Amino acid sequence: MANTTLTASIIAAEAITILDNELVMAKQVFRGYENEFDKKINGYTVGEEISIRKPTDFTVRTNATMAVQDVTEGKTTIKVDQRRGVDFEFTSQDLTLKIGDLSERVIKPAMVQLANSIDTYLMGLYRDVYNWVGTPGQVINSYADFALAPERMDEYAVPSERSSVLSPQDHWGLLGSQTALYMSDVAKGAYRKGSLGEIGGVDTFMSQNVPTHIVGVATGTPLVNGANQDTTYALTKDTGTQTLVTKGWTNSVTGILKAGDVFTIGGVYAVNPVTKATLPFLKQFVVVADANSGASTGPATLTIAPAMIASGAFKNVSAGPADNAPITVMGTGGTGYRQNLAFHRNAFALVAVPMVSPPGAVDVARKSYKGLNVRVIPVYDGTNDKSAWRLDVLFGGKTIDPRLAVRMSGSA
Repeated sequence: MANTTLTASIIAAEAITILDNELVMAKQVFRGYENEFDKKINGYTVGEEISIRKPTDFTVRTNATMAVQDVTEGKTTIKVDQRRGVDFEFTSQDLTLKIGDLSERVIKPAMVQLANSIDTYLMGLYRDVYNWVGTPGQVINSYADFALAPERMDEYAVPSERSSVLSPQDHWGLLGSQTALYMSDVAKGAYRKGSLGEIGGVDTFMSQNVPTHIVGVATGTPLVNGANQDTTYALTKDTGTQTLVTKGWTNSVTGILKAGDVFTIGGVYAVNPVTKATLPFLKQFVVVADANSGASTGPATLTIAPAMIASGAFKNVSAGPADNAPITVMGTGGTGYRQNLAFHRNAFALVAVPMVSPPGAVDVARKSYKGLNVRVIPVYDGTNDKSAWRLDVLFGGKTIDPRLAVRMSGSA
């Protein structure tokens, strides 16, 4: 039987199923915001966005007197501003192959690269996560190491349905510890299949796309410069950030801290988000923009998250920082650390939308599958009897609620 000549529609359908199969991180994050975009028959352009409301919080009264509270909701946006693509070149003879043959030879390798690009982008959202358990630089190689993440999530009342993504080194370090267990099914899966599955209620995956974060210079003896630097939810509800004036860094250093650096402040403890009770560990904060230190006393004004709120329904610290409170940065300055993540799916979101069908393009194919969308357009070169095929995806990603995620390292 003669082979059917492959069309853009056939190639798009094959590509999108392979793309979905190759994704790791993208399958674990929230995918429901596509429904918030206006339905556009002709597709979307780069840069379109939607607004999302952040969850509110309340205090509980302890008597019969009614105390009405304002419903204060923050908001954020997701923008579809990430465009990725892979381009092929097929001869007319290639297009007479069976789709399975062409898929194995060309489409699958291309989709592996595209999936890696999308997952790498999403893994880069670690920079918004301020919770970090373990000791930077240590490999996760025991259940006790791994359990630090779900334990911290329990302290912060993070719901179940949790996932984790580990680097190859941490994955195999943890997997090795599982083979020694007496639970036969667990040991068999770890030893024979290299599969960790669900550990402590956390679905665990491995990805080579786990990024490495390089800490800023971080030298000196940093201190808080001035008391009463906590703020209110009303002032920070949309950004979730505030500035913190500090001093004591090494003088006149560019990049004294980098976006994604995590630190604690002496005397500023975390609180349970439901009961508001003080927890037995210091609150962690993340730097959201690179910071430089000034001259003389090494001052640096940091933009950090979360904003420090010491009272009310949105209380998240035991107290505001005292003047001269010491600052401790996670990790060693200038050193890189793999950023394993454990998270509830609502911590991050991915939005993938169909791209516009450009005027004048012939045989444009757009396919959707499990929330993914690809567009394939052939461009024929009549002189050389070849077809150049472009495949594009348009998506956006956002950290929606960083409270629901934890970075994880092993322990010394």
